[in-house]
Amino acid sequence: MASAPFTVSQERKIVTELPGPKSRELHELRRRVVSRGAGTLADIYMDHGSGAILVDVDGNQIIDLGCGIGVTTIGHAHPAIAAAAAEQAGKLTHTLFTVTPYENYLRVAEKLAEITPGDFEKHSILVNSGAEAVENAVKIARKFTGRRAIAALDHAFHGRTNLTMAMTYRPWPERAGMGPFPGEIYSVPTSYPFRDPEGMTGLEAAERTIDYINTHIGATELAALFVEPIQGDGGIVIPADGFFQRLSEFCTENGIVFVADEIQAGIARSGAWYSIEHSGVVPDLITSAKGIAGGFPLAAVTGRAEIMDAVQPGGIGGTFGGNPVSTAAALAVFRLIEEENLIAEAQRVEKAFFARMGDWASKYAVVGEVRGKGCMFGVELVHPGTRTPNPEALSAVIKHATSNGVIVLDAGSWDSVLRFLPSVVISDELIDDAATVIEEALQALEP
Repeated sequence: MASAPFTVSQERKIVTELPGPKSRELHELRRRVVSRGAGTLADIYMDHGSGAILVDVDGNQIIDLGCGIGVTTIGHAHPAIAAAAAEQAGKLTHTLFTVTPYENYLRVAEKLAEITPGDFEKHSILVNSGAEAVENAVKIARKFTGRRAIAALDHAFHGRTNLTMAMTYRPWPERAGMGPFPGEIYSVPTSYPFRDPEGMTGLEAAERTIDYINTHIGATELAALFVEPIQGDGGIVIPADGFFQRLSEFCTENGIVFVADEIQAGIARSGAWYSIEHSGVVPDLITSAKGIAGGFPLAAVTGRAEIMDAVQPGGIGGTFGGNPVSTAAALAVFRLIEEENLIAEAQRVEKAFFARMGDWASKYAVVGEVRGKGCMFGVELVHPGTRTPNPEALSAVIKHATSNGVIVLDAGSWDSVLRFLPSVVISDELIDDAATVIEEALQALEP
């Protein structure tokens, strides 16, 4: 494991019931001052953290398998990130790059051109969040192609703004009552090996997608196809081999911009800089966010220079995009990933998860499949003897895990996938401890 300097012992330690008394007190304040629309998975209020451990306001040490939904990939409160941000905050916190530029923005764009797939000239724009990156990728693709239609895969999650909600698959809770949404947004079939017809190959699934595009949209009308190489909120869905290769070819043949949305799976989380690399595909545009700046708000669109430069000056941008402090943190993240060989650490975590949890589908009737790549894992829960989604089981597992000091995430179009997005610095011992807690819940669900 990487030798990250931890300020909290890397162990689960429960000293009060969860949530504890101070968390319950804060939760009452929350009820009075925060919109209920900002729902919470676990009503446990955090004070600090280090590595893969969070410490709540009552002093409980909790194993974090969520990382703020994939943000703290390199671990909580890494001293190198804190130092880089503090140094920059003491020099310059804001000028707005499109008014008076600064070097950090350029260095982040330079690094993104280096680490994203493809041996061609690439340009970037920096923004605040994943949804904003997706919105800008839509604008760029439409401007470049002169077309309006946008396609996203079934089970996709691309954000919570009005446009990105239209690109997000499931209606509840993100989209319910939020419309109307923009037009010319289409959802097309994906490859979902656990739920596809038995034996369907990635190529066959791609031809199904292509047929849908041709018959429901028209290839010559489509500006861009957005794909998540590993669908996070969709349930850690990893398409069958050959799926993305064929779709990429189809896009090239028809002048469609192929966009890899790497907001959750990118920046070393999957055991590569970007998860599309596992497919051997080079996208035209790629979006980055979440893990890019160690917890500071930053996102990017990177892609072929001729596509990125199709937009007129002033056509894309924003007040806080590429903020000096966030970009300083991002540069520190890039250095740490390389110096600590954190891509290899993500591969270590993958092996540890499969070694510890890979047999759950054969041990527990409620587990349909365990799947994952790097530090992204999903456990699909079903009604025993079927492939029918089991959201009740997911709720029970999450409740047991959080009340025993393990933060996990929900996922899936049917709310039936247990999702793990741990830090790459999580130890094998913490993985084993967390798995033991989750196994207690799975065992209680056995018929």
